[in-house]
Amino acid sequence: MPFDAPTSTAASPLLAANARPRAVAFWLLAVSGLIWVMVAIGGATRLTGSGLSIMEWAPLSGVLPPMSQGEWQRLYDLYRTVPQYALVNAGFGLEGFQRIFWLEWLHRFWGRLIGLAFALPMLVFWIRGQIPVGLLPRLMLLLFLGGLQGAVGWFMVASGFQDERTSVSPYRLVLHLGLALVLFSVVLWTALGLLRPAGAVRAAAPNSLRFLLHATVGLVVLTMLAGGFVAGLRAGLDFNTWPLMEGRLVPPGYLAEGWRSVTADIATVQFHHRVLATLAVVVALLAAGVGWRALVPGFARTAVLTLGAVVGLQYALGIATLLYRVPVGLGTLHQAVAVAVLAAALAAMHGLRRDKGPASAAAAK
Repeated sequence: MPFDAPTSTAASPLLAANARPRAVAFWLLAVSGLIWVMVAIGGATRLTGSGLSIMEWAPLSGVLPPMSQGEWQRLYDLYRTVPQYALVNAGFGLEGFQRIFWLEWLHRFWGRLIGLAFALPMLVFWIRGQIPVGLLPRLMLLLFLGGLQGAVGWFMVASGFQDERTSVSPYRLVLHLGLALVLFSVVLWTALGLLRPAGAVRAAAPNSLRFLLHATVGLVVLTMLAGGFVAGLRAGLDFNTWPLMEGRLVPPGYLAEGWRSVTADIATVQFHHRVLATLAVVVALLAAGVGWRALVPGFARTAVLTLGAVVGLQYALGIATLLYRVPVGLGTLHQAVAVAVLAAALAAMHGLRRDKGPASAAAAK
């Protein structure tokens, strides 16, 4: 992977005298867990239509919820100016507004919590000289990208206030989701690199297994991004049968609008999500089978087998979510387990990565 942690063993010259790579790794694992929860909360926010309930981007003052009846009324009056209110929630009253407000407020609060959970420990580690040499620039970049994610989130939400829309732009939703996946992946990979540093002896594995794992990661990411378009278009509310769509393997009207259909046509978008998910589960299960036969017990074998189990669970959840027409609980769980699939795939890849360090060279002899 292009973002391997720039650390080696405890005796490596890349480590400062006071560096604490394991402590930094556990902190980053905690941050990746917070991002994971954030993705799940975001799914629930979207499914309940709560994302447009707060029409102001107030990074500081927005930390506190409304503290008076007058403030609640002001925010409700703002919400009544957006198309979603007139077309979906007209007349649901202040109590109805409060129900959708709290989930969006939690989503934004959790984003601020992630920022603090990243920035404050990083500052402490930095002051104490406990960050491994070479890692600080990446941490600074992650901090910047985390702040950018907040701005992208508002950019996404603002799209729902325009043009008689009742939800946000699918393109901006996918951008927001994609950046979240990048942040999660880099934070998790960096933590794994600190816990299992370059130069450590790795499990011997056939090239076919490494290929299958790389393919799985690519397919998982593409499936999640395709799922973003399914979510943005509410495509899960149509074609609620499986495996056929209106009695056909390929739905009627597939690619009817050319390339535009790939991101704008409900049938095409859902079909692509199904195909990518099926390819991902097949490749992941093949990887699990090869890993079962080729790997000795250890971290890599456990990670590969876990990947097979989690991707199977996710596929079953996806089918159930579709058949039941995307209930909030199942839809949220489906989005959360998607991140678990990505985490398992990254862990498996990390366990089998090739190293050129002295330990691996010695093992090769």
